[in-house]
Amino acid sequence: MPGENLTRDEARERAALLSVDGYEVSLDLRSAVGDESGDGPRTFRSVTTIRFRSNEPGAATFADLIAPSVTSVSLNGRDLDPGQVFDGSRILLEDLAAENELVVDAQCAYSRTGEGMHRFVDPEDGEVYLYTQYEPADSRRVFANFEQPDLKAPFRFEVRAPEGWTVWSNGAGDLADGVWRFAETKAISTYITCVTAGPYHYVTDSYTRTFEDGTKLEIPLGALCRKGLAPYFDSADVFLVTKQGLDFFHDHFDYPYPFGKYDQAFVPEYNLGAMENPGLVTFREEFIFRGKVTQASYEGRANVILHEMAHMWFGDLVTMVWWDDLWLKESFADFMGTFANVGATRFENAWITFANRRKAWAYRADQLPSTHPITADIRDLQDAKLNFDGITYAKGASVLKQLVAYVGQDAFLEGARRYFKRHAYGNTRLGDLLSVLEETSGRDMGAWSRSWLQTAGVNSLTPQVVLDADGRIAELAVLQEAAESHPELRPHRVALGLYRRTASGALERYARTETDVDGPRTVVAELAGAEAPELVLVNDDDLTYCKIRFDETSLATLREHLGAMTDPLARALCWSALWNLTRDALLPAAGFVDLVTRFASRESDIGVVQMLHAWANSALVNYAPPAWRPAGEELLSSVALRDLRAAEPGSEHQLAWARFFASVASAPGDLALLRALLDGTEKVDGLEVDQELRWAFLEPLAAHGAADEAVLAAELARDDTASGKRHQVRCLAARPSAAVKAQAWAQVVESDALSNALVEATIAGFAQPSQRELTAPYTAKYFEVIERLWQERSIQIGMDVVRGLFPAWPADGEARGTLDAADAWLAAHEGSAPALRRLVLEARDDLARALRAQALAND
Repeated sequence: MPGENLTRDEARERAALLSVDGYEVSLDLRSAVGDESGDGPRTFRSVTTIRFRSNEPGAATFADLIAPSVTSVSLNGRDLDPGQVFDGSRILLEDLAAENELVVDAQCAYSRTGEGMHRFVDPEDGEVYLYTQYEPADSRRVFANFEQPDLKAPFRFEVRAPEGWTVWSNGAGDLADGVWRFAETKAISTYITCVTAGPYHYVTDSYTRTFEDGTKLEIPLGALCRKGLAPYFDSADVFLVTKQGLDFFHDHFDYPYPFGKYDQAFVPEYNLGAMENPGLVTFREEFIFRGKVTQASYEGRANVILHEMAHMWFGDLVTMVWWDDLWLKESFADFMGTFANVGATRFENAWITFANRRKAWAYRADQLPSTHPITADIRDLQDAKLNFDGITYAKGASVLKQLVAYVGQDAFLEGARRYFKRHAYGNTRLGDLLSVLEETSGRDMGAWSRSWLQTAGVNSLTPQVVLDADGRIAELAVLQEAAESHPELRPHRVALGLYRRTASGALERYARTETDVDGPRTVVAELAGAEAPELVLVNDDDLTYCKIRFDETSLATLREHLGAMTDPLARALCWSALWNLTRDALLPAAGFVDLVTRFASRESDIGVVQMLHAWANSALVNYAPPAWRPAGEELLSSVALRDLRAAEPGSEHQLAWARFFASVASAPGDLALLRALLDGTEKVDGLEVDQELRWAFLEPLAAHGAADEAVLAAELARDDTASGKRHQVRCLAARPSAAVKAQAWAQVVESDALSNALVEATIAGFAQPSQRELTAPYTAKYFEVIERLWQERSIQIGMDVVRGLFPAWPADGEARGTLDAADAWLAAHEGSAPALRRLVLEARDDLARALRAQALAND
């Protein structure tokens, strides 16, 4: 309904009119269990009392609620006719008093899309699990409210649940007379309230902190997951990182954790990585590892735990006024997650992962036609949903890292401390943060903000070296370029490193300087007179946000000696730069694959190894010309098998190469090896083929017709769990059959029976780059159905389908036709939802970029 898509203007008008004093929310979730065969949505009772003030008596406004039905509405003791005031998403409130009480009794629907009150039935034991997920605006699917971040209020929740269940919310709870009652929260926004309920496995711990003034802070800690995952739940490590993070943020923020307890729930079928609900953080349960994983996975989990913890201050304590300033929480949490990971945990090299993985996300997003400034123009909630992107998270975090280099770490952290104390439990805009940073740093933040926060696009920095007659540097300059579409040249605080080989053959840094780069050409006087380098690394130590380019000498050095570079961060930066050259059609995909085949086995950082595997695969399927793909596939599979067999038995490198081998296996001999590893007739010394690895081996077998429905059914019987079901659904949809593709398409497009997790699995199986001819007939169908789907489905499912089913891998010779089809759809649908058009435009741009890279080999 149109009313679901709240606009910024409407939110401003409502915030100017109202102040909210508090909510009382009563939920009856006993209907969550029982008969599974009923028609229509399964519902629960939700009764909400809101006390609020209006500064304009007699005015009208609306409350938000998305529900199948409303039983009663009462405003200041007057019964309103639900049929007259409720339109399915809004409740009209007229003739407001100065002080008001609204009571809404509604039947709300359980969700299968991960939005609102999600209901999950565990296939392993039939148990039902509930949790809520609201960002940016889905709490209105669970209780009536004013759904915008700047109308904060305290909340009291009470919940009736099936017997034997435990219920958690933001505050501490107690069960009495069959009702769970929770302590009133501080003033928080609607989107970070939370309820989790069910027969969860629950583990407890505690955190204690004594401050310099002698005051003592005690925080009860909890961690929960489904009972079926309890055997795999390494809660001790979760608690370890949690305590390390709390120590770190208390050391640096000088503001005690403000929300009482700290529970962390790992929940099924979660759409996001995690959500920062104060006192009850929710995570996707895939962070509980059912099989062996590399340290990169543990580092990633720690980073997410710390990211969400940073939100307790950046986002929960101090919240943006509207979603334009989403970066005020997400950019800071993304930066602080890595900052704390390096400073507080065993993952001291987390900045390497940030440079390689997070920035790759930012670089891609910042070169799409939909790129936007970090402080974005968010017109409505659909815009807001799409802005949880690589700009808001990873570019914003990268720019904050540059800001720390610009103002100094001490000034930056002191600014944060003043920001928390000045705006606690309130809402802020960009200027509120800049003002405290000006105070602490003494710098004018206006120009910096205009360049970095209020413009879009990524700059490229290239070294220019002139040598004198003695072979020393006569002049070293840095050239800065910008895209025509976003021509802003920015001030960069960068480090430049000069590298050359030692007598032992190692490629090492022998000179370094920090300087300010501004404008199109900056001379770095400090390096004049230095011996001639074999490699100049602009942005050494990764201080700024830019695309690194190389001069010809440096690029030639990397082609021959990349593996000899001893510093892991510098090596990661070079890999990232080479990947950007590939995506920008400046380095042929075959050249990048060649570098991976020669040097990835020498890479020490396991996170970088796994990133290189993903990039090499992407280079093959997206950026390599069609004629070279078979040779490239054979090359990658042979190198993967070589390095699998050569890796240390039982090591995480061995596991990474095993997974990579499976992802590129297609030749009969490679598929036969995967089958033999599954049935035990072949072994690789030290490689444990656990259940998760079995599924990783089965997907390529299914995709190449070497594992049929019976084989996959037998594997599900072996792993009859929620995780196993998702894997099986993906493998089933991956089979190379026109009938299979038709069935998968129908399940996703023509029906809404699948849950969000199974929609995701089906799409992933359907869209196989090795099956371009099979999926080609769906190009026209895609453009015929996406607008209807966008209107009929929830925004999360709409995003998954529009992104996942875009014909990104057209059949050979049909790519131009796919681009034309996308252009025709965009031209014919100028009036469609801007968020839908953005998704199509982004996917179209990715395909056009791929074609430019494919054409490079033919130039």
